[in-house]
Amino acid sequence: MSETSEINPIDQATPEELAETIKEFEQYRERLLNETLATAQRAKVMKSAAMAKLEPELAKIDAIISQLRERQTALTTGN
Repeated sequence: MSETSEINPIDQATPEELAETIKEFEQYRERLLNETLATAQRAKVMKSAAMAKLEPELAKIDAIISQLRERQTALTTGN
């Protein structure tokens, strides 16, 4: 068996790839939010109840976007 080190794909991404990924995550977040709220409205679920269920997922997406932006900044500033 050969030993392999774990390589994080984010570490190999170019600033352009990171920008595209950030854009896609932002679009996904917006779509998830809009579709969830629209579905909740049709199901006559209160917006606050729908948001309570959705918040953990939005927090995960926001954390990923933040990590991607930090990596993009590091690459563009040369750190």
